[in-house]
Amino acid sequence: MQRVNTLGVGVCHVSMAEAVEAVIQMAKSGESHYVCVSNVHTVMMCQQNPEYLRIHNEAAMVVPDGRPLGWFQQLQGYNQRERVYGPDLMLAVCERSVAEGFSHYLYGGREGVPEKLAQTLQARFPGLKVAGCYSPPFRALTPEEDEADVKRINESGADILWVGLGAPKQELWMGRHFRRVNVPVMLGVGAAFDFHTGLVRQAPNWMQRSGLEWLFRFWVEPRRMWRRYVFNNPAFLVLAACQLLGLKNYPPGATLGRSTVR
Repeated sequence: MQRVNTLGVGVCHVSMAEAVEAVIQMAKSGESHYVCVSNVHTVMMCQQNPEYLRIHNEAAMVVPDGRPLGWFQQLQGYNQRERVYGPDLMLAVCERSVAEGFSHYLYGGREGVPEKLAQTLQARFPGLKVAGCYSPPFRALTPEEDEADVKRINESGADILWVGLGAPKQELWMGRHFRRVNVPVMLGVGAAFDFHTGLVRQAPNWMQRSGLEWLFRFWVEPRRMWRRYVFNNPAFLVLAACQLLGLKNYPPGATLGRSTVR
C-alpha cells in the first residue's frame, strides 16, 4: 500500500474498500497491527512530537480521515480517492466481520459509552460478536491498572480492538501497547464512540463531502475545538504549501510492512 509523504507522515493513498479489506486481512493474519486514522490535527501534532510521528509511520496503515489530506495527495499527482472517515470505517469493518466471525473489543469513551456502542452496533449488524467493553479512567493509569487492562483485552480473545481515547492519546496507547496486546489489529477511531452512540452530532453529509466538517464541529463544540481550528488549520496550509513548492523537505520516517513512503 503506497504512502504519500504529508509533512513527514506517511498517509496511505487508499480507498474505503481497500482500507476495509486491509483490516480484514490483518485480523486474519494472527500478527499484531495497528491503524491510525489521520487528519490535519494529527499531522500537525506529529510536527511537535517525535514519538507521535514515529508511531504514525510505524503503523500498518494510516488512512486519510480528513478531506484536506486527500486534496494534498491530489496536489502531489495522485488520483482522487474518497475520504476514509473513521466512523464509517468502523461500520464497514463491523459489517464485514459478521460473515468472517470476528469478535470486537471496545476500549475507550466515557463510562457506559462502550457498552452502549456495543448495543448500537449489534442492533445494526445482527450476529456481531463483542468480546468485551471497557472505559478506562480519564487520567494516567497506574502500572497495575495498565497491566489489568492488557490482561482483560488479551483474555477476551478479540480479533479487532477499537480504541476510542481521542488523539493523541489513542495513537500513543496503540504504539506503546501493540506488542503487548494480543489482538491482530487495533484501530484508533476517536469520536466514533460518541458519534455512533448519539452523544455528539455528526456533520451533515454535504459538509463532510465539501471539507466543512471542521466548521460544524467548531459550532457544536467551540470551547474544545477553537484552538485546533484557529491555529492548526492555517499552520497546515502554510507548511503544506512549503512542501509542495519545495521550500521545506520532510524526510519520511521508517514504515513497517510493505508500505512505501514517497
